[in-house]
Amino acid sequence: MRIGIDLGGTKIELVALSSTGEIVFQQRIDTPKDDYDAVIDTISQLVDTASDCLNFSSQQPLGIGTPGAISLKTGLMMNCNSTCLNGRALQQDLAKRTARQVRIANDADCFTLSEASDGHATSESVVFGVILGTGVGGGIVVNKNLLQGVNAISGEWGHNALSSDRLEGFKLNRGRACFCGKSDCVETWLAGPSFQGSFQQLLQERNQLSDPTLQQTATSPIEIVAAARSGNEFALECLEQYCNLLALALSNVINILDPGVVVFGGGMSNVDEIYERVPDYLSRYIFADTVNTRFVKARYGDSSGVRGAAWLWPDHQ
Repeated sequence: MRIGIDLGGTKIELVALSSTGEIVFQQRIDTPKDDYDAVIDTISQLVDTASDCLNFSSQQPLGIGTPGAISLKTGLMMNCNSTCLNGRALQQDLAKRTARQVRIANDADCFTLSEASDGHATSESVVFGVILGTGVGGGIVVNKNLLQGVNAISGEWGHNALSSDRLEGFKLNRGRACFCGKSDCVETWLAGPSFQGSFQQLLQERNQLSDPTLQQTATSPIEIVAAARSGNEFALECLEQYCNLLALALSNVINILDPGVVVFGGGMSNVDEIYERVPDYLSRYIFADTVNTRFVKARYGDSSGVRGAAWLWPDHQ
């Protein structure tokens, strides 16, 4: 059995996987807002509930996926958008509270590990996992092992900056500020809200903001994609530009890592056009005469992260 916990900004989820990878227990609870002690309490309660239901031993370890990472310098959490976690000894506190061994990894790393372990990337030795959601993240798995570097930032391509010369020819304003302090990070162009912002900017430049139909379209990425599929010229242009930018950003990773497969998760991973268009655009950018890398949608969708957290430990009998 494996126990995985996904500590997200809006919910905390626990799953128990059987030795064959089947979910035998699953429960979600809302994440307490801005209250670190309440987060610890909630996770402990979930573990107790699962233990009572499944009667697993006190030696059963826990794998936890978080929105940040453990600083290798301090041992404390860093880079969490759930800011109450930053600067806290989450791993030690949970180990003490639950009296169990705890491993923690970034949620994008967990996502990638899940897909490489029993998802849509099991046949490849080098896997790059991509999260395209409210932010942009990534993880790297080599030979079924999670790659974790000396700075605890392996796979964080979302905060690579797209240089001004690489953005020449794209019809949107450059210099987008990122929360990390840099500008024109991949995240500022490819996250779901960034895609929506690009469409609104395009409408503004074309003096179309007063069109009530287009105003309705601009309310979400889903609506923009639907408009593109219906033939709206502005939405279609925005979607094509998104696929082109995604290929440009991925080329920096593929030229270095050369993965056999790129697995997509997050809300924008449901845009089928990226699997059709990105390989075509990518051929313009990578240092190869053909694109052999596969691009696939995550097998387990939103559950890949919590399943990957469970895969942080070997099967415990």
